[in-house]
Amino acid sequence: MSDGKTPFELMMSQAREMAKAFNPALESFSPKGFEKLWPTMPKEAMEMWFGKGISQNGLDAKTRLLLTIAGQTMQGAQAETPFRLTVRHAVEAGATKDEIAETIAQMSMFAGIPAMTRAMELAREVMEDETGDEE
Repeated sequence: MSDGKTPFELMMSQAREMAKAFNPALESFSPKGFEKLWPTMPKEAMEMWFGKGISQNGLDAKTRLLLTIAGQTMQGAQAETPFRLTVRHAVEAGATKDEIAETIAQMSMFAGIPAMTRAMELAREVMEDETGDEE
């Protein structure tokens, strides 16, 4: 460790070299590109599997997804891909940009400003992509 790198940096460097050895194409791999392979579930399917199908008086898909966004924000929005997918599904379920932003902002009281800021950045990326697709 005389080169001044932390053990984590050394481990990540070694992992990159190993990935290149296994498959050179992995050098340019982007998780965001991988996300686009996952389809957005229609609201009706979300309702059937996660909402009204189980209990007619239960939470709807939009509310469940807003709660999921709140929980992911509380964890610091560390799992970027699942967070972005959840925002994408929330939009599909009828959540507005304001509702998503308000959900994330509310979590600043519990998770802190850094977690809220990170979650807001990720959500903004998704919502800008969603708007761009419609044009």
